[in-house]
Amino acid sequence: MRSDDLVEYAKSVIRQEASSVSAMADRLNGSFNDAVAAILECKGRVIVSGMGKSGLIGRKIAATFNSTGISSFFLHPAEAVHGDLGLVRSDDIMLLISKSGQIDDLAYIIAAAKRIGVNIITLNGTPHSPLEQRSDICLDCSVDMEACPNNMVPTSSSTAALVMGDALALALVKARDFSLEELASFHPAGFIGKRLLKHVSEVHHTGDELPIIDAQAPITEMLLVMTSKRLGCVFMVDANGRPVGIFTDGDLRRLLERGKDFFSLTAGEAMHPDPKSITQSSILDAALAMMESYSITQLATVDEQKRLVGVIHLHDILKSKLV
Repeated sequence: MRSDDLVEYAKSVIRQEASSVSAMADRLNGSFNDAVAAILECKGRVIVSGMGKSGLIGRKIAATFNSTGISSFFLHPAEAVHGDLGLVRSDDIMLLISKSGQIDDLAYIIAAAKRIGVNIITLNGTPHSPLEQRSDICLDCSVDMEACPNNMVPTSSSTAALVMGDALALALVKARDFSLEELASFHPAGFIGKRLLKHVSEVHHTGDELPIIDAQAPITEMLLVMTSKRLGCVFMVDANGRPVGIFTDGDLRRLLERGKDFFSLTAGEAMHPDPKSITQSSILDAALAMMESYSITQLATVDEQKRLVGVIHLHDILKSKLV
C-alpha cells in the first residue's frame, strides 16, 4: 500500500472506533445510574477483572478509579482460581469486562462473588449473553463491528469498554464532588502533582519587588516604578491595601498609539479599575487558568482580606515548568 493509502486507512479505523463509542452513548440508560449508586454505596473495593484485551482495559479502569479516590484493584481470572479469590470480601463490588459475554474465564470469580453476596457490574460486549444473565447491573458496551478489517481483533470493542470505564469513574467524581485538593493528594509527583500542589505563594513577587504607587502620583513616576520593578505592571491600592487599579506595559503602548499627550495624567486617571486578583493560597494552575481566560499576563495576589500581597506574572508560571 502507498503511504497515502495507509493514512486514509488509519483515518477509517479512528472514525470506526469513534462511531462505536458515540453509538454506545446513545444507549446509556438507568443501569448506568444504578452502577454509580452501587459503587458509591460500596464499603469495600471495586474489584475489576477480565481476560485478554478486556483484562488490559480493566487494569487501566482500576488505575483510574484509584487515582480518583475509589479504592480498586485488578484481579486476573487465572490468578484468582489459584488463591487470589481470597482477596475478595463481602463488602466489595465486582466489575467484570467481556466482549463475548461468555463466562468460561470468569466462572469461578462469578461463583465466588455470588457465594459471598458481592454485587456484579459488567461491561458487556454482547447483549443477552450468559454474562449479562449473571450480572446484577449490566452496561451495554457492544459495537456493530470492530475496526479490524476481518471484524475479529478487539479494537472498537476494547475502546468502548475503556470509555465506559472512564464514564463511570468521572460520573463518580461528579457525584462525590471530588475536589482538586483530593486529586492532588493521590498525585503528589509528576506533572499532575506539579499542577495541583504548587501554590501561588511559592512563586509570586512580594515585598520590595511589588510595584505599587499612589493613585495621585504623576504618570511619569508610575512609569519609573513599572520600569524598575520589571514586572510589566503597576498596582494602585486603597486605604485598606486592596488593589483598585492596574496599569500595564500594554496600556502604555495603547496610550502611545493614540498619539495624545498623556504626561499630564495621574496614575489613577490612566489605570484600569478592578484588576483581576487571586488568593495567594490558590494553586498555580488556577492562576494560569485565570490568565488564559482573561488573556492577561499578570495577576494581583491577595490575602483573605483581599489586601494586595504580591503579583504573579505568566513568566513565573513558565519558569515553574507547569506548562
